[in-house]
Amino acid sequence: MKKILSLVSLLITAFSTNAFAEIYKRVDADGRITYSNIKTPGATRLEFDPDANTISSVKPKSKGESASANKRTATPEGFPKVDKQTQTSRDGKRQEILQSELDAEKAALEEAKKAYAEGESKPEVYKTPTGATMRNVAKFQEKMKALQEDVDSHENNIKLLQKELDNLR
Repeated sequence: MKKILSLVSLLITAFSTNAFAEIYKRVDADGRITYSNIKTPGATRLEFDPDANTISSVKPKSKGESASANKRTATPEGFPKVDKQTQTSRDGKRQEILQSELDAEKAALEEAKKAYAEGESKPEVYKTPTGATMRNVAKFQEKMKALQEDVDSHENNIKLLQKELDNLR
């Protein structure tokens, strides 16, 4: 048994190698960047150190780190730039879109709450062969669960949209 385990371990070790693919970067006429493993006309091959572990090479900030650690790197030459007025216009448009989505979600939440209250007031019932009316608790719980999930979904969307709007201000 030990020989089999040793043999399996040896085979796993022998055949476990890291896979590396060539990565190409292409910038089109509109400035859009595309990364691919297929070489296309105008693409340049990116060089990576196969021994570098990108996850462990990122250092978390310590409490005592200076503000200089927060500085951004310089923008590459030839990088497309947007003037301040255009960016402000874009930000304003984004804020309008987010606000309209937030308003729509709030309206949808109110509708979902009404549907929940209505569903809660109407229990699921069925008639037995003898004519007696009985409650279908399982069907009622299933209906209420779906209605609650709808309410929760709208509440979560509102929370996320509000957070996004707060980040713009």
